[in-house]
Amino acid sequence: MDDTFELLTKMFSEFSEFRKDMNEFRNETNSRFDSVEARLSKVEIGIENDIKPSLQALHERAAVNTDKLQEHSGRLDAIENKLDYIVLSVNSQDKRLEVVESSGRKRKAK
Repeated sequence: MDDTFELLTKMFSEFSEFRKDMNEFRNETNSRFDSVEARLSKVEIGIENDIKPSLQALHERAAVNTDKLQEHSGRLDAIENKLDYIVLSVNSQDKRLEVVESSGRKRKAK
């Protein structure tokens, strides 16, 4: 009977120690989770207050830039068309001048 009592006492002691260790582990884990939650909260606040407005401003600026780029592309196309017309006109005038010059030389040669 003494052996049984000693065994039960030893088991109770070990169980009490195990329970104490588990409570400490739980408290430490809860403390770490609280710390992580606090840091996560700071990150979320930073995202909400700093990053989201910055991204929104960048998006709006990109939209303005896209509109301006489209406007400038249209104007550049119009300028290129006018330049093509001018080049054609100059080439046409050059050919006319060549014809006039060559007919003037032929007349002088006669």
